Amino acid sequence: MAARALASVTVTFGMVSIPVKLYAATSPQAGISFNLLHAACGSRLKQQYLCAKEGVVVERADMVKGYEFAKDQYVTFTPDELKELEEKGTQMIEISEFVPAETIDPVYYDKAYFLGPDKGGAKPYALLAESMRQSGQTAVGRYAARGKQYIVQLRAVPGGIVMQQLLYAPEVRTIADVGIEAAPVRDNELALAKQLIAQISSKTFDPTQYEDDVRKRIEAAVQRKVEGQEIAISETPPEGGAQVIDLMEALRASLDKTAGKRAPAKGVAEPAPAELKAAAQRKPPKKVAPEPETRRKVAKR
Repeated sequence: MAARALASVTVTFGMVSIPVKLYAATSPQAGISFNLLHAACGSRLKQQYLCAKEGVVVERADMVKGYEFAKDQYVTFTPDELKELEEKGTQMIEISEFVPAETIDPVYYDKAYFLGPDKGGAKPYALLAESMRQSGQTAVGRYAARGKQYIVQLRAVPGGIVMQQLLYAPEVRTIADVGIEAAPVRDNELALAKQLIAQISSKTFDPTQYEDDVRKRIEAAVQRKVEGQEIAISETPPEGGAQVIDLMEALRASLDKTAGKRAPAKGVAEPAPAELKAAAQRKPPKKVAPEPETRRKVAKR
């Protein structure tokens, strides 16, 4: 089925204008949702809003929006005031700059859309796509829609251009906030880990290899319920703390488990067997304890 355009917009950079149409790039499966029912009769429950002060039900017509600027202190806004604050849609994607694709961390990626040429836009569309493809550059600009302003990235992909909504800097945390403790990595551990990576590496990512097993499981359970069947409940295993493992033994066990299942991807260097054997058998140098006589002399001092 042909994709349906969400909007007609114009991409501009310099004096060049490109009429394009915006299409949804993803079609996420709607999550399986459950309704809240009255356990006694099975009827749907209705959500209501209660006034925290008076304890009475408040109808939607009596509600206003407010911003809490201090503890329990609000300023309120009318619908017209909120409308005035919205960004005015211009149906324009204004390119501000071009940057190398690798300089934008994927952590900034939000929603993605396809751009297709609109009437009269095929030639400049192809020119923009090919120039970005050959230069390795991507476009960054702004786009206003639904009362909001978005940062967007335009990047060339095989067959066309993708518009990627980006998050603003304050919306993205830094990994420094995690507080990761530094840990030394030994050469023998690194050699085994690299071999394990080589064994389960692929040349490209194929999303069709992955399915939503939880969704399939829920759908099957719903069908069994519809047919009047019961769902078997398994015993919940006891929760335990983090298991302390020997890193080298875990790496060796992982290699044994994956050995023979997959050949290493082309272009992925695999360590030579002799080097791996030597790396696995190497142990960090042990500290030599001083002789008894030496220890006595140190104690006297």
